[in-house]
Amino acid sequence: TKTILKCYVQVTGMTCASCVANIERNLRREDGIHSILVALMAGKAEVRYNPAVINPSAIAELIQELGFGATVMENCGEGDGILELVVRGMTCASCVHKIESTLMKTNGVLYCSVALATNKAHIKYDPEIIGPRDVIQVIQDLGFATSLVKKDRSASHLDHKQEIRQWKRSFVVSLIFCIPVMGLMIYMMVMDSQLADAHAHHNMSSEEMEALHSSMVLEYQLLPGLSVMNFLSFLLCVPVQMFGGWHFYIQAYKALKHKTANMDVLIVLATTIAFAYSFVILLVAMAEKAKVNPVTFFDTPPMLFVFISLGRWLEHVAKGKTSEALARLISLQATEATIVTLGPDNVLLSEEQVDVELVQRGDIVRVIPGGKFPVDGRVIEGHSMVDESLITGEAMPVTKKPGHTVIAGSINQNGSLLISATHVGADTTLSQIVKLVEEAQTSKAPIQQFADKLSGYFVPSIVAVSVVTLFAWIIIGFVDFEIVEKYFLGYNKSISAAEVIIRFAFQASITVLCIACPCSLGLA
Repeated sequence: TKTILKCYVQVTGMTCASCVANIERNLRREDGIHSILVALMAGKAEVRYNPAVINPSAIAELIQELGFGATVMENCGEGDGILELVVRGMTCASCVHKIESTLMKTNGVLYCSVALATNKAHIKYDPEIIGPRDVIQVIQDLGFATSLVKKDRSASHLDHKQEIRQWKRSFVVSLIFCIPVMGLMIYMMVMDSQLADAHAHHNMSSEEMEALHSSMVLEYQLLPGLSVMNFLSFLLCVPVQMFGGWHFYIQAYKALKHKTANMDVLIVLATTIAFAYSFVILLVAMAEKAKVNPVTFFDTPPMLFVFISLGRWLEHVAKGKTSEALARLISLQATEATIVTLGPDNVLLSEEQVDVELVQRGDIVRVIPGGKFPVDGRVIEGHSMVDESLITGEAMPVTKKPGHTVIAGSINQNGSLLISATHVGADTTLSQIVKLVEEAQTSKAPIQQFADKLSGYFVPSIVAVSVVTLFAWIIIGFVDFEIVEKYFLGYNKSISAAEVIIRFAFQASITVLCIACPCSLGLA
């Protein structure tokens, strides 16, 4: 007997079904080639050949001569079928051994492992020799009930609705409280600049300036040291910090638990420190019954949270769109197939309904008018029109007669067809498209990997710079107080120099943290 070997060739440059037909037609004529099967979406050809006459690299050259790129794939195991089964009725280890040893003796089974505890069997087989129904039959002949592990066809893992909801909520909460905070800030800025102009034109003394300043509505003190402005800012900031920032806190905690520092850590650090510092400063000012209102940072958290939660929300909306398309694609797959047994002269002997995953290569499948094709195959009998728009985008139905190929998921319109299955399970065009789209979604673009790597270094370095700033200003202040005095305008002359220095150092280091946060927007 002549030995027949199998090899896989990666083919590039195929654009449509006619390229596939071209390769298959031309290679079948060559000596030593037993059979060839080309999968368009996977871009690979499975060739069975006689090693005495031809070798894989010669086969690749033949494909190259037709104008396609072709390379021999070394890991030939790619054609292995994988089967997950639930086996009922096993009682002990000897049952497991019985199933495993019988399967391993079966021609075409490459690997088999049965777990008693979970009632599951994991089997690898060669689809050329044996198929899933044969494997199930072997196990049932031993007296065990067996069925397929049901795959989740609903694609629930692709659903982004919950994330979209939570980030939208986070954004809306932050926005509601952010707008008045921004209003207060702008009002203060305008008033300050008007005061500065008045000061420049009317040569007021600084005492008169102070008096004018404190006569402004927002600067009016409700309690000594607590101005209307600071009190309102505090009230508006608390809900944002609690509700708007909730998800950031959770994610930052998870990141720190795994000893990494991501953007969420930086955002949480900046907003929490800004909030806590401002709150403490207010308490100190009230305790001191300060005449001059302290400078607080209550405007920072709401504004940061607004920008960043908006970014997150938009990101999840975009992800949700691609996932939705994928879920629709997955739902186009047929769930069942009608397998028929043919006698001589294509006489119908019997037919049975089976799960789509149980269709084997070479099975004859009958597709009735209005039915979906469960697998890719070749028509062997019947004439019909087929709607292939889901794959080709072509609105007009395509005529199918014996010898034509059909695509899984397309819809048979008016005649009954008998097809011979060529690509089943994960090899069908539709499964390949789903796989490609899933891979495209999960794999990161090179720039994205670079950004992730950067943010890993970015956060710790920003925190370090911020700490350095804090200590640097404390040292500068104690060495030469005049420098701090020059930059720290409008501080209360009655408080001690040490306190002025520490307050100023804190302001500088928080500014570093807060300014770094929007950079995360850039990175995102």
